[in-house]
Amino acid sequence: MKIARVIAPVVATQKHPSYNGLKTFLVKPLKLDGSAENATFVAIDRVQAGVGDLVLLMQEGSSARFILNDKDAPARSVIVGVIDHMEIEK
Repeated sequence: MKIARVIAPVVATQKHPSYNGLKTFLVKPLKLDGSAENATFVAIDRVQAGVGDLVLLMQEGSSARFILNDKDAPARSVIVGVIDHMEIEK
């Protein structure tokens, strides 16, 4: 699991049938201190996230396919939660 910020929607006129009815977003992974981690990438939204939201991101292919209920889906990253509040103990 990773924490990420939703940057922008990704709109495609042609997409894999597994993505029908699903939103996709460009997300930016974050470190625990809130600074940016790596490059941005596309994630499938399963929880009605929006641009600017802090989200919980699962980044593992077989679990992503399980959530989509499609064993052949070309999926690796799925938004599985919207973070309302987060506290980190030092």
